[in-house]
Amino acid sequence: MSASDLPDELWARVLELGAASSALGFRDLCSIAIASRRLGRLSVYPALWSKLLSRDFPSQSEPSTSSASTSQPPPQRLHPKSLYKTKFERHKVRMAEARRRAVFEAEARVLASRRRLVELEESIREEGERMKTAAQELDNLERVRRASVALNVWQPQVVRGRQKQLVQQCTVPVDSRLSDLNMELKV
Repeated sequence: MSASDLPDELWARVLELGAASSALGFRDLCSIAIASRRLGRLSVYPALWSKLLSRDFPSQSEPSTSSASTSQPPPQRLHPKSLYKTKFERHKVRMAEARRRAVFEAEARVLASRRRLVELEESIREEGERMKTAAQELDNLERVRRASVALNVWQPQVVRGRQKQLVQQCTVPVDSRLSDLNMELKV
């Protein structure tokens, strides 16, 4: 007995089992449909596409018709293949939108990171300027400290006058400011 000798019902059942077990997807079913006229005819069976619908779109089940709304005619039911195609197209659009949102969110994070990087670079530059100023002040205070030490040691009158002038220009106690600047430079 060859495959072409099997009845259509058996082929339809094989296709249904394949769809139900995830061994056969919609792309596979479309490929089978173009293989031969017989498989093309079998691939449009509503039960087969209903299995694919319930497997691929389980959360989007058909709304049940209630007996309370008997005054309106029942809505025309789509063939499960058409319904699958509609849901698949909607799903594809939602996925494309989700990818676009993810790209926009990633771009926003990159932009925020760039802004933060610019802020940090500016902060580093400002800190460098403060460090340079502190180093200059430290150098000046070190000269003042040496000058005040020199005042306490015997010096010729001309040198002593210059040292005294340097010490008097400094309004902050030299030793305390010197230790502050040393600590700041270490930090």
